[in-house]
Amino acid sequence: MQKVSRSGAAGELRLDALIADLWWRVRLLNTDILEEETRAGVFDVQQPTYPLLALNLRARRDNLVSTIGVLEQRARSTSEAA
Repeated sequence: MQKVSRSGAAGELRLDALIADLWWRVRLLNTDILEEETRAGVFDVQQPTYPLLALNLRARRDNLVSTIGVLEQRARSTSEAA
């Protein structure tokens, strides 16, 4: 069994907690997007009447998902190095 420093393990835990929190926020954004689409009655992003708020929420969600991908890669490389 390899030794893991306390700060390394704590850092991994914080990173895992951050990733979990960001996934929770993605789920919240998905709910908000669906609510806005339902309110407007438009579910196709290609429609000119698609709600602007839903478009903005989608962009935020996509940015979070991209950030999560980078953080997950960092977590993998950190755990492989340990």
